[in-house]
Amino acid sequence: MGLNIYLSGEIHTDWREQIIAGADGLDVSFHSPVTDHAASDDCGVAILGTEPNKYWHDHKGAMVNAIRTRKGIEDADVVVVRFGEKYKQWNAAFDAGYAAALGKSIIVLNSPEHQHALKEVHAAALAVAEEPKQVVEILRYVLTGTLPE
Repeated sequence: MGLNIYLSGEIHTDWREQIIAGADGLDVSFHSPVTDHAASDDCGVAILGTEPNKYWHDHKGAMVNAIRTRKGIEDADVVVVRFGEKYKQWNAAFDAGYAAALGKSIIVLNSPEHQHALKEVHAAALAVAEEPKQVVEILRYVLTGTLPE
């Protein structure tokens, strides 16, 4: 039994790389949004044409990125949603809600300081982790039935 995993949310730290490296040897495939911040912000105008108004510039990028995000979440068996420390990831909250509406298994990853603010998101999740290593251990348990050493 393999798992297709979508890694959503914060793009400013290496949490994705930690999970991917930790899951080496497991029957998993990983997908994610574009994590190059500039490319993600500017994809709409780069493809569809420039916009003098920042609102429409951002709107074009958000819509183009939504095509990739929706496809990744729809195809996923498990959606991991990371809420980071520095920036508010409103898109991650949307991704969690979209995944929940589709009945996807959700793992939320955030620090204890955000527990209260994310209580509604946590209510939709099947697990709430504080460290990427915990996400890896959940995946290992789901795939192999083995507990961490």
